[in-house]
Amino acid sequence: MLLLVGLGNPGPKYAQNRHNIGFLAVDEIVRRHGFGPWRARFQGQASEGRMGTQKILVLKPETYMNESGRAAGEALRFYKLEPDEVFVFYDEIDLAPAKLRVKLGGGTAGHNGLRSLSAHIGPDFWRIRLGVGHPGRKELVQRHVLSDFTKAEWPAMEKLIDAVAAELPKLLGGDDGSFMSRVAHLTSPPTPKPAPKADKPEGGDGEAASQSKDTEAGHGL
Repeated sequence: MLLLVGLGNPGPKYAQNRHNIGFLAVDEIVRRHGFGPWRARFQGQASEGRMGTQKILVLKPETYMNESGRAAGEALRFYKLEPDEVFVFYDEIDLAPAKLRVKLGGGTAGHNGLRSLSAHIGPDFWRIRLGVGHPGRKELVQRHVLSDFTKAEWPAMEKLIDAVAAELPKLLGGDDGSFMSRVAHLTSPPTPKPAPKADKPEGGDGEAASQSKDTEAGHGL
């Protein structure tokens, strides 16, 4: 059993907030992989499914962001999981919008959801950091994360969420490097190389030049 936790705040008021990208990510995971319906469990909404032979529980805590650890801790204890069997999806202001990073363990970097999780299950869980950008000044951070994605931002964020859901089996299978590489490729595909230019005929080929002129003149008839 693996536990996937999306962080966010419950209710329609917050549904499209940058702070709720964790909820949006796990919603797409459940939809894409055909998991079961959401139902009330562990102080949140939970859905069950499988990826390969691995059983998965997806959880959206309804304790609000600052108490996310209460819900995750209850699920972890029920299934007797270790922290490194928990994967947490959340907004990261220190990453550019639509960028992604993954790591196991670490600090909280001022994120109240991570602080609560660390208090309830310890720091050694997987962090799937979904970039939402920084507003530029510390005093603007709260308003930034509790505001909706703009129309200009949303297409890139939607592409990130789709890529995370599509490539998730790689991460859950232990290949976090391949997961990050594939998500980066899908969200920022490499620019195609320009086609090589054809070699120009050498100027000394008088016959070819003459034929070209004759052809051009013929088109004028």
